[in-house]
Amino acid sequence: MHRTATCVLLLLPCLLFSCHSKPDQLPLEGTWELISATTMERDSTFSTFDSTRSMIKILNKTHFAFLNHTIDANTVAPYSAGGGKYTLVDSTYTEHLDYFSDPAWENHTFSFTVNIQNDTLIQKGVEKVEALGIDRVIIEKYTRVKTEQKP
Repeated sequence: MHRTATCVLLLLPCLLFSCHSKPDQLPLEGTWELISATTMERDSTFSTFDSTRSMIKILNKTHFAFLNHTIDANTVAPYSAGGGKYTLVDSTYTEHLDYFSDPAWENHTFSFTVNIQNDTLIQKGVEKVEALGIDRVIIEKYTRVKTEQKP
């Protein structure tokens, strides 16, 4: 066999293997608006989000940030914000909270199962901060914020 043909035959499997596409990751990147939040703690289940508040979560390839505030001018409620790095492996989304308006929450890791259907993201997992006595399951539902295209 000719030397060039032998090289091509040897390289062909390597090229095919390197071009093999990775399985699609969940399309997390973007801005998400919280539309509902439920907490399950001990024997209680209750909503932790209502129409007096607004919250968005922003995700890029490596980091997340969330902003939560009151939208009712007659309600005095705290503003909260936080963020840090995240990882996504299959449907396991893990936040490493580096920044938060309450420093007692910082430097904690929270794992969630995420599911995206159309423009809806559902995130479910455990929030546990032993120093604060927090150990609860949360379920948050977000809708993707559409970006307007300029003509």
